Amino acid sequence: MILEHAILPVRPGSEPDFEAAFAKARPLVADRPGCRSVSLSRSIESPNLYLLLIEWDSVGAHTDGFRMSREYESWKTLLHHYYDPFPVVEHFTSVVAG
Repeated sequence: MILEHAILPVRPGSEPDFEAAFAKARPLVADRPGCRSVSLSRSIESPNLYLLLIEWDSVGAHTDGFRMSREYESWKTLLHHYYDPFPVVEHFTSVVAG
């Protein structure tokens, strides 16, 4: 299992619109082959920051499967204009579990 991690810096004031757009965009990634789970959390200290965590079967399920799909184009249209600056996405693998 691979964990995709991204801190999403949403333009201040657009958080409600971003959350509504994310609700529409979530199935675009959640229904992709290799996607195990999707979660979005909002920072308490910095309310315009969101933590996106997606569990994938592999890095390729994200980079080759989702990012090369029509669904990703719709994802970008729905969400990317809310970010300032654009988020950094990284993939993690577990070294200690339990």
